[in-house]
Amino acid sequence: MPGSKPWPWSQLPSSAIDHYKQTYKMPAPDADGLGPEIKDNADGSICVQYHPNKGGRHEVQMCYEGCAVDGSPFSCMVDQIDGSYVTAFGAGLVGGMSGQMVSFTVTAKQGSLSKLDVKVDGPTKTDITRKDHGDKCDISFLPMTPGIYNIIVKYNGKEMKGSPFVSKVSVHENGIPLKPGEGRKRSQLSLGNSSEYSLKVLETNVVDLVASVKLPSGAIEPCLLKKDSEGHLCVGSFAPKSTGDYAIHISRDEKAIKGSPFHIKVGDKELAHASKVKVTGPTTKATANEPNNLEIDCSEAGYGGLSIVIEGPHRSEIECKHYENRKYKIAYSPHEPGIYILNLRFADDHLPGSPFLLQVEGEPSGRLRETVSKTMEQAEPVKKNQHCEFYLQIPGTNPFDMEASVTDPEGSTELCEIMDEEDFHYRMMFTPQMEGTHTISIKHKGLHISGSPFVYSVGQLASGGTHKVQVGGPGVEKGEVGVSNVFNIYTREAGAGELSVAVEGPSDALIKLEERPHGFLGVAYKVKVAGMYDIHIKFNDAHIPGSPFRVHISPDSGVARNVTVHSLKDRGLQVDKASTFTVSYNGAKGTLNACVRTPSGGHEDCFVQEMDEGLYGVRFIPKENGVHYLDIKLNDHHIPDSPFAIMVGSMAADPAMVLAHGDGLERGSTGTKNKFVVRTAGAGSSFLAVFIEGPSKCALSCREVDEGYEFSYTPFASGKYLITIKYGNINIAGSPYQSEVTARGGSGSGRKPSPLNETSSMVVETVEKRPGAKSLRRFRGDASKVNVRGPGLKKARCNATQSFTIDVKDAGHAMLCVGMVAPNGLPEPELMVKKNNPTQYTVSYRVVEAGEHTLCIRFGDEEVPGSPFSIAT
Repeated sequence: MPGSKPWPWSQLPSSAIDHYKQTYKMPAPDADGLGPEIKDNADGSICVQYHPNKGGRHEVQMCYEGCAVDGSPFSCMVDQIDGSYVTAFGAGLVGGMSGQMVSFTVTAKQGSLSKLDVKVDGPTKTDITRKDHGDKCDISFLPMTPGIYNIIVKYNGKEMKGSPFVSKVSVHENGIPLKPGEGRKRSQLSLGNSSEYSLKVLETNVVDLVASVKLPSGAIEPCLLKKDSEGHLCVGSFAPKSTGDYAIHISRDEKAIKGSPFHIKVGDKELAHASKVKVTGPTTKATANEPNNLEIDCSEAGYGGLSIVIEGPHRSEIECKHYENRKYKIAYSPHEPGIYILNLRFADDHLPGSPFLLQVEGEPSGRLRETVSKTMEQAEPVKKNQHCEFYLQIPGTNPFDMEASVTDPEGSTELCEIMDEEDFHYRMMFTPQMEGTHTISIKHKGLHISGSPFVYSVGQLASGGTHKVQVGGPGVEKGEVGVSNVFNIYTREAGAGELSVAVEGPSDALIKLEERPHGFLGVAYKVKVAGMYDIHIKFNDAHIPGSPFRVHISPDSGVARNVTVHSLKDRGLQVDKASTFTVSYNGAKGTLNACVRTPSGGHEDCFVQEMDEGLYGVRFIPKENGVHYLDIKLNDHHIPDSPFAIMVGSMAADPAMVLAHGDGLERGSTGTKNKFVVRTAGAGSSFLAVFIEGPSKCALSCREVDEGYEFSYTPFASGKYLITIKYGNINIAGSPYQSEVTARGGSGSGRKPSPLNETSSMVVETVEKRPGAKSLRRFRGDASKVNVRGPGLKKARCNATQSFTIDVKDAGHAMLCVGMVAPNGLPEPELMVKKNNPTQYTVSYRVVEAGEHTLCIRFGDEEVPGSPFSIAT
C-alpha cells in the first residue's frame, strides 16, 4: 500500500519474493509507472510499496505460486488533497459485525496526520479509537447496533474521494441481547447451472470417461463432467478466467470419444462479469415468514456460479423456484424480523450493491427452541472374541420380523443374537472373530431400518469426528402431537465430545435422553402444537451431516388410524409394470394422498381414484430397481405403518454389502487425482451416488473395476472435504468420510478456497457383480444414430433374397443384433449379416412363408429407429 508499513506474511519463504514480483498486479485508474516494490523484511514478513500517480480506487492483486493469497484483491481509495496523497483501506470501510471491533487504516504524508479528521455516524453513538504511526493511522470502533454506519474521512478540512464510506454492520450474537439458542445464522444456496457448458453430445453413461481442459495459456487441468437434463454431456463447472481457445479432451479407455477435443471460443462476453448480473426484487426490505422473491438474470454475465447467502440473527429458508436460460427465481424467507445481510455473488464476486443490508419486518414466527446436552465419553475399545452389544429402540416393529447381522472386514456375514426388551428396545449381541471395521445391518421385514447399516470398529478405534455421528429412527422423519417421537444417536465411532439436541418449532418440546452404554443415546421428544420442526444435532458445537432435520409434526392422527391398506405387494415388483392396491377409509373422512420415494432420491405421485364410497384404488409404476418408500396420508397424517417399504426388482440392492476403501477417503492433494474404490460385488444393482463437498469444486471421474467402481477426484483448493457415498439412496457403512486435502508438495499451491462450500457429484447405475468375478468389457452406443435403409425393409417375396444396409458410423460402439420372426412365431432360418466396411453392414434374408414378418434390430440394449419393422409378403 502507498506509504504503508511492511505487509505481514508469516513464515514466508525467502525464495517467494521474486515470485511475488512476477505475479504482483496493480489495476488502477492509470496503472502506468506505478512500479510496486516488494522487499523482504527478514522477519517472516514483506513490505509492498508503490507511489500512486492518480486518485481513485486501486486494487492490489497478490498471488503466490499462481494462487491468490487470502484477502486478495486488496482494495484502497487514493485521493490527492493539497498536493499530498491520502489513502484509505481496510475491511471496516465495507462492513462488520455488531459487538465486534471494526477497523480500517488511513495513510498520509509523514508528519501530517494532525490534519486528518475521522468521524463515524450510525444508528448509535460510537467511540473511535485512533493510533498514529508516522504516516499511518489505524482507526477502530465498536458498533453495538446493526445498521449502516457512515465513515467520514477529512484531510486538511477537505473530504477525501469516496467519503463518506458506507459500512454495513450486521447482527452478531455478542452485539445485542438475543434469546437462548439464537446467534448469527448463515443460510446459503449455491447454483451451478450458470457455470455449465453443454457439449451437445449424448452419452448413456459417464463411467470410464476422463476429461481435461487445455487453457489458452497451454496449461492442462482436469475438469468435471456431468449430464444435463436432456442427457447431453456438459462441463460441470466452466469458469474461464481469460479469453482464448479452451480445448476439452474427453476419453474412454484412453481413447478419445467422437468429437474430442471440443473447442470453446471464449471472448469477453463469456468471461464472468458480476457487474452484468441483473437483480430485481426485495434487497433492502423483506417480510419474515413469507416468500420474498428475487429475479436474477445471468444471461449476459458470462459463465460462473451463482450463490446467495443470508446472515442474520435467525435462519432463513432459501430455494430456487425456477430457472430457464440462466435466469433464476429465488424465494427467501427469514424466520424472524431483524437486520440481515444479503450476499449475492457471481463467480465469487459480489454483485453491484452486494452485500445488501436487509431490514426484515413482519410478525415473529413464535418458534421456540428447547436444547439438551450430554457429554459423551470415549467408548471402550473391544478386542476380537470379546462379547459386543448394540442397543436400539425401534418403534413400530415386530420382534418376529427383526433381523440383525454383522459383516467382518473380509466380507463374511453372520447373524446376531437379538433380545427383545420392553417398549420396542432391542439388544443385538455378537462376538467378532477378527479386528477391523465391521458392518452391522439391522433389518425389519428384510429391509434396513432408518440409520442402518452401522459401523463398529473392533480393536483400535478410528480418529472419529463430527461426521461419524449416526442418527436414525422415525422421530427424524415424521412425528405426531402429544406422543413421544423417538430416534437413536450412535456416537461410538465419533469419539468423546459434547452432544447437543435442540428441537425448534411452534411449541416447546419436552426432550428426554435415554442413557445407554457403548456410545448409544436414545432421544424422545413430545410437542403440543402441529407444524414444521427443526431438530438440530451438534457434536462439539458443529452440526452433524444432515442437521438440522426438518420434521413435519402432524396433529393427533385420529381418524387416520382407521385407514387400512389391502393387496399391497412389497416384493416381486418389476420396473415399468404397474402395481395397484386399495385403501379403505373404514368410516374415516378426509383427503387421501400417496407418494413414492425412489432409490435415486426422487418423489413420484401415485394415481388415486375413488372406486366406491370410502374405498380408493392407488396405482404407481416403478422406474427403478431397489427399495421404494410409499407415503400414504389422510389429511396430511400418515396412516398406520406408513411409509411402507417396497422392493422393486428380483434382488435387493444391499448398501450393507457395499464397502469403500482407498487413501482418497482420508487424505489428498490439490491438482492431483485422489482415488478410492467402492466395492459393489455381491450387493446387487442400484444407483451409486458420490457427493464431494468442500472449499472447491472437484473434477470427478469413475472407471469400472472387477470389484466395483474406482472414483478419482481432483480438488483445486486445500481444506476439508466431506465424501458421501450412497447406494440406493442409503448411506453405506462409514459414509460420510472426511478427507484432509493439502496443497501439493505443501508449497501453498492451489486455488483460493470458495467462500461457500462447493458440491461435486456423480451418479452411476451399477451392474450386478459377483465377488471374485472378472468384469467384462462393456460397450456403449447410441442406437438413435443408427441408419437403416433399403428395399428389404418394406416388402418381401417368398423364396427370393431381399437385403438392406445398416450404418453405425455415428452411433459409437456396441453390439449389433438382427433377428427376424416368421408369421408362425419361429425365427427365419435364412438371415445373414455381412460386414462391408468398419461401420457398414448388409443384411440378406429369404422368407418361405407368406404373411407378416417381424424384423428386430438392436444396437446395444436399445432398438434402432423404426424397429421392430413389419414386413409383409
